[in-house]
This record gives sequence, structure tokens and C-alpha cells, in this order.
Amino acid sequence: MDGSVGAHDARACDGALARAFEFLGKRWNGIILGTLLGGPAGFAELRRAVEGISDSMLSDRLGELGRAGLVQRTVADGPPISVAYELTQSGQALLPAIEALTAWAAENLPAGACDR
Repeated sequence: MDGSVGAHDARACDGALARAFEFLGKRWNGIILGTLLGGPAGFAELRRAVEGISDSMLSDRLGELGRAGLVQRTVADGPPISVAYELTQSGQALLPAIEALTAWAAENLPAGACDR
């Protein structure tokens, strides 16, 4: 390349990929999305399914996922009033990527590889 302005370094990470890993790699986001791939869930159900997450962290992450347009919060009139979280169409579009990452991890990351 001639080094002109706008030249692209072939080794540079694509900006969209960097944003995806920054967001999905944030602790708990990917796990919550993967859990919701099984269908809508209430807060307590999610807390039980995502082992080790605190109530405040789960609430924060669900809010963040909602603001990103990946999770929708629905309140059903009671009694009793219930709240359910489910993936939006954008969240459901992650299914192939999450399935591919799961298969890759099963084949290439030994159990305990991420333990500190």
C-alpha cells in the first residue's frame, strides 16, 4: 500500500467485531443472553440459572441488555404482577453465533481452562 489516508491495515480488528466482543465479553452479558435463548424467564429464574450473579448485577446487566435492544422486559398485570425478560429479534439473531461459540468451546477449551 502507498500509506495514503484511509488505507486499511489488514491486521487491524474490524470495529464491529471489537464492539461485539467488548459488549458480549462483559461479565454475565453472554451468559444471560445464552440463558434467554431457552425462552422468556423471570428475574428469580434468571438468578438461579446464572450461578454466582448478584441481584444488583443481574438487574444492571438486564438494563444494559435492554438499552442495547437485545432483551425486552414485559410486566404482566396481576395479581400477582409478574415480570418476564425475553430476547428481542436482535437478541434472537445471536443464536447462530452463540451456538457456534458453544461448539467451539466444547471442542477447544478444556474444562477449567478459564479458572484462575
